[in-house]
Amino acid sequence: MIVVREAESDADLEAWIRVRRTVAPNESAWTVAQFRERARPERLVLVAELDGSIAGAGLGDRSDTAGRAFVAPRVLPEARRRGVGTALLRELGVHALSLGVGESVAHVDGHDEGSIAFARHFGFGEVDRQVEQVRLLGDEPEPPPLPDGVEVVTIAQRPELLAEAYKLALQGFADMATDRPATVSREDWLGEEATLAEGSFVALADGQIVAYCGLCVHDNPSVAEDGLTVVRRDWSRRGPATALKRRELAWAAAHGLHEVVTWTQDGNEGMRRVNQSLGYVTRDVSLTVVAPLPLRI
Repeated sequence: MIVVREAESDADLEAWIRVRRTVAPNESAWTVAQFRERARPERLVLVAELDGSIAGAGLGDRSDTAGRAFVAPRVLPEARRRGVGTALLRELGVHALSLGVGESVAHVDGHDEGSIAFARHFGFGEVDRQVEQVRLLGDEPEPPPLPDGVEVVTIAQRPELLAEAYKLALQGFADMATDRPATVSREDWLGEEATLAEGSFVALADGQIVAYCGLCVHDNPSVAEDGLTVVRRDWSRRGPATALKRRELAWAAAHGLHEVVTWTQDGNEGMRRVNQSLGYVTRDVSLTVVAPLPLRI
């Protein structure tokens, strides 16, 4: 028997996190406290039971891409092909439709043929790819200097700069190689970006932000995740992205971290080249898939 219900108790949320970590072990999942802090009406959090035991989890929300809802049904490997994923997707599809959008978007492991087939069965088609790059940390070199007149500070030193960097972040989101422009609210930016404030850097010229590089907490205490790296267009190809990321990597290594992970789009060759020049290597690929609403279940 399959039962899908909202995750309301701390135990439910802990079960949701366990499913996420099992299905996507390299990705960061929220803590129970973060779920509570970031709750909002548009977000639906589900757990699925199979014969009385947790077998899957789901998340539905408004997407960062306009006109879409995000859906994420996840099922434990041992419980697949028994209807749990379909039951989760059915509830997530109903929620997506209630948000008044025309499409649903999901992310699928590019190496998981079963998940890819599941998505295609319900009408999802690939629109772009996200590439995971990983940098193992060691004895990091001294960060390179920036041009004369450029000052580098951390978000910890000047917390107000995170809000000021939001305007530049909007440029970065617009430049992402996605099939539709991404939109991140100012509230989400302030709440979820630069959660490792001492390892998040801003470059200033004449008091104006010309580059930003954020670093974020990961579930694994020895790992950090790159937030957004963005350079003002008139400062591109002048080295600030590399200089800030070098500082980020040096800070992370000096504070006991062993790995930094980042996600870029398949078409974002510029940032991927910067990462590769810094020693990042590709570990995984995620397919972004989209289907019209209502879902055909």
